[in-house]
Amino acid sequence: MGKLNVGIIGYGWVATAHITAIQAGNGAQVTAIYSSRKHDDAELSAKWGSDITSYTDLDAMLANKDIDAVSICSFTYQHVEHAVKAAKAGKHIILEKPMALSWADCQAIEAAVKEANVKFCICFECRYSNQFISTKAILDQGLIGELHYAEVDYLHGIGPWYGQFEWNAKKGGGGSSLLTAGCHALDSLLMFMGTDVEEVTSYDTKSKSAIFAPYEYTTTSVTILKFKSGKIAKCAASVDCLQPYYFHTHLFGSEGSILDNKIHSEKLKSDKHKWSDMSMSMLDSGDVADHPYQLQFDTFFESIQNNTEMPLTGLKEAIKTHEIIFAADQSAATGKSVKL
Repeated sequence: MGKLNVGIIGYGWVATAHITAIQAGNGAQVTAIYSSRKHDDAELSAKWGSDITSYTDLDAMLANKDIDAVSICSFTYQHVEHAVKAAKAGKHIILEKPMALSWADCQAIEAAVKEANVKFCICFECRYSNQFISTKAILDQGLIGELHYAEVDYLHGIGPWYGQFEWNAKKGGGGSSLLTAGCHALDSLLMFMGTDVEEVTSYDTKSKSAIFAPYEYTTTSVTILKFKSGKIAKCAASVDCLQPYYFHTHLFGSEGSILDNKIHSEKLKSDKHKWSDMSMSMLDSGDVADHPYQLQFDTFFESIQNNTEMPLTGLKEAIKTHEIIFAADQSAATGKSVKL
């Protein structure tokens, strides 16, 4: 089969990273862009290197039978409408995180995707980062034994210096610190620890800095997860910290530990007094241009061509992670633990 044709829904900052990744691969090409603003097709085609038709009418774009899949890069509050429409039009779906702003909307997307029998990929692309592919390989080889505790935290001050600040700071835009950005950390934590979460307890707070005053929701949270297997874990999400970007990863096993790009392993006879450094390309930037979309998208397009399920970031992973996120936010709002 030839390249798949992809339509982009929403032409903003994150869309540019999606288009770059799609065009860099061999499985697909961007042939359409939907935007609320008018664009010149010749300019778009010249910029991105394929013949692109622009639309200001989403229904018209989705009616184009030559389009195989869409990449939804619109505002979070538009995700449910755009994803449901795309599924009903028979388009395979790439959906930026978070999936939606409510659990009910996530379930509506799930139902539409299943009913239309289209392929689905959620942009939890950190699972496809070199850092986490390497980390998961070390875990799978048993080099630090069986995990019993882990900490994965998203620490990134998202202030007025970010283009999405104005809409992301609104409750109806970002939702919560865990949902808008910390979702990457929680999702990665679940990849390492499993998804048999039994109960979550979450607390939240907010910086007194005037920089983050426009946020309509609490901007730092910490969530404790209790697993049916007996494991426990912690996920902190802070978008109001004044420090360099840091995706903190600390995994504790029966035979050793991993701290970011460092390892101590009893099986490897590591020196107990110092860490061993591992060669990894680290998750050290919040810029979407640095996110590992290409490998994720290449894998998704292969799954479409081969009629197989999307590994790592398919519909079931998207639903499970968001179920836990909304349970955590419910716990923070009510001051009570929430059982899943």
